[in-house]
Amino acid sequence: METNPEIGRRIVAGGIATNYHDLGQGQPLLLIHGSGPGVSAYANWRLTMAPLSARRRVLAPDILGFGYTESPPGLEFSLDRAVGHLTAFIDALDLGPVDIVGNSFGGALALALTVRAPERVRRLVLMGAAGIEFPLTDGLDRVWGYEPSLENMRQLIGIFSFDAARATDDLVRLRYEASIRPGFQERFSALFPAPRQRWVSALATPEHAIAAIDKPALVLHGREDRVIPPSNAERLFRLLPRAELHMFGRCGHWTQIEHAARFNALVDDFLAGEP
Repeated sequence: METNPEIGRRIVAGGIATNYHDLGQGQPLLLIHGSGPGVSAYANWRLTMAPLSARRRVLAPDILGFGYTESPPGLEFSLDRAVGHLTAFIDALDLGPVDIVGNSFGGALALALTVRAPERVRRLVLMGAAGIEFPLTDGLDRVWGYEPSLENMRQLIGIFSFDAARATDDLVRLRYEASIRPGFQERFSALFPAPRQRWVSALATPEHAIAAIDKPALVLHGREDRVIPPSNAERLFRLLPRAELHMFGRCGHWTQIEHAARFNALVDDFLAGEP
């Protein structure tokens, strides 16, 4: 019988039945995915989970409103609710201080969680991260405004990637079919309706609060990112007192996919360092 690799374990966190993946042992690492159409933790982190689990416990939940995590009727996005769900997930598994890798939208959640509950976080990795104010890009507007079709998905994969050849027929169809699973597009289109600049602002943590984060932080970004501006990474690097910055050339928004081996090595080395 064929199984869906996107479906992992299930736990109730803050009253929400939450789908998540759990690999390895040791210091817990929480992977927080982005906000693309049809996204799930597995789709976002499929090339990351196993390599990073060799030296630690890796946990990758489907965020509230996405994937196979329960979505309450009439769910509307709020940073408070999303961070509350993540905090409840950490508590439900009794994880203690966690390391975090946040991708794009997930980077915004990672920043907000670290500011609001610093005792829960040990180290912080931000990849192509939102979480500060910036003018809405055409790429992000098209991601959040996605209407299901094979051609629209092909265009989105082209926006996400530096190399247009990555938008193969197989990948386009796979991601398109993921976006039209029952209930997925209805939830997705309701999360970030136009006008969308307000959602960039809704995800933002005040810069003075970011500057007060006293955690080792690694900031990663693709130089050719058309979804989240590379200037975000430079601003976060200047704001975070204990930050390192790595910019990938010939790379769009999918750092963890386009440069998977190098991404995994950088994150693994950073997380293995002394606090």
